[in-house]
Amino acid sequence: MASRAPGPGLLGTRLRHLLDRLDGDVAAVYEDLGLRGFRPRFTPIIRALASTGPSSIRDLAKAIGVTHSAASQTVAHMVKADLLLLAPGEDARQRIAYLTAKADALLPTLDAEWTATTAAAVELEAELSFPLSRLVDEALDALHRRPMRQRIADAAPHLVKHPRGGDAPAETARS
Repeated sequence: MASRAPGPGLLGTRLRHLLDRLDGDVAAVYEDLGLRGFRPRFTPIIRALASTGPSSIRDLAKAIGVTHSAASQTVAHMVKADLLLLAPGEDARQRIAYLTAKADALLPTLDAEWTATTAAAVELEAELSFPLSRLVDEALDALHRRPMRQRIADAAPHLVKHPRGGDAPAETARS
């Protein structure tokens, strides 16, 4: 195995590699099940809709813990794959997602895969010195409290023009 840089220096790169390994193997299981082109990120949306019924994209994003943008992109892919239908919501900005018959037919297979993948994740966590799911939750909470951009700005203020998301630098000298 190639050596890896210890510590936080290549954290983003290493996290992407970890996610690629996890998602790649789950995608391979979908291929084994005959679900060619089915993406791991589709399953949480299908399961959420199967559980709650038709939902807005905003509500789906909240239910599965992703941004509205990420949910919207995934839903668009799922519409193209004939897994979801979209209908107008209560106002012009809202779209409601519905499972198609094709998605409904996949539910037993996806439930079995979800159960097996959850068991595999529990086994993986048992091999680690700290549960990965708990660490991910803690990291997301910490970044919600103080985003990485702000942390970089605090470490090197000269690198970040607008660390607090405004139009002006966070600290400006006034005469």
